[in-house]
Amino acid sequence: MNSASGETAHSQGVILTMAIAALNAAVLPFTRLEGTDIITTDWEGANGTWPCFLHARERDEQLLIYSVMAEHVPAERRPAIAEFLTRVNYAMAIGNFEMDYDDGEVRYKTSVDVEGDRLSVTMARQLFDFNVATMDLFLPGIEAVVRGDGSPAEVLASLH
Repeated sequence: MNSASGETAHSQGVILTMAIAALNAAVLPFTRLEGTDIITTDWEGANGTWPCFLHARERDEQLLIYSVMAEHVPAERRPAIAEFLTRVNYAMAIGNFEMDYDDGEVRYKTSVDVEGDRLSVTMARQLFDFNVATMDLFLPGIEAVVRGDGSPAEVLASLH
């Protein structure tokens, strides 16, 4: 379901409402996965295009935002990518990269827990903007390590 469908706050939770409002503020088309509190959109950054999803965990009072690398990492490159992502994550103040070692999916996650407080549209938008900016920043490095263009440490150093 997209923003033009007329979905109201009465048919969704507060966190999902704020996530939808944040995407509307960014003028991004999105789809709500039927029967879930997950909305998806695509992002085009300077370094690539990838799917994003926002998961409103109403019961836990959390919003999770993921940027998912479009291509999965081949099995033989997963150890190098795991090292690269560990090096990147070490200095990360907000969010983290993660990889599914079984299928090679790489994603960047930002999240917020608003238990005892409330999520604002501004907060959700900032979390989303930070998420996609970080994926865009490190995507060339991930791709370079997948290609074997240097060690994880060398590739990371070249990004700075």
